[in-house]
Formats: sequence, C-alpha cells, structure tokens
Amino acid sequence: MMEFDPTRPKWTQIAEVIRQRIASGEYPVNHLISETQLEQEFGVARGTVRKVKTALRDEGLIITTPGLGSFVAAKSPKA
Repeated sequence: MMEFDPTRPKWTQIAEVIRQRIASGEYPVNHLISETQLEQEFGVARGTVRKVKTALRDEGLIITTPGLGSFVAAKSPKA
C-alpha cells in the first residue's frame, strides 16, 4: 500500500499515480479504471476514488460510460 504525504489530499496523490501509469502505457487506451480495485490498492474510501476519477475525467485522461465504467481515453493528437 502507498505511503501518503500527510500534507496533501490523498486523492491528489492517487491521481498522480494513475496519470503516471497512463503516461507510461501501464494503463493503455481503453483500460478499465476500477473503483473497487483502486479502493483496495490504496486503502481509501469510494468517495476518495470518485474524486480521483472526476479529476482525471476533467483532464480528459479517462472517459466514463454509465453502466460500463471508466476507461483510459484515446490520446488526442498534439496540435
């Protein structure tokens, strides 16, 4: 389990980890971002995981399909 910096919100630290996994290709396009899996991996509540997903969705890194889940978004071409 991850050791959290007590001076920063847990959700921001988890979001950084997920961003790095997406950038490195560990989480490829269309990879399912499972709330349950993140809760277990990081030992946090569902509400914390939802904040992470909201932030990543706002950044365009993931897309959420109701009834299916959240997935890594296709990378947009650089302008």
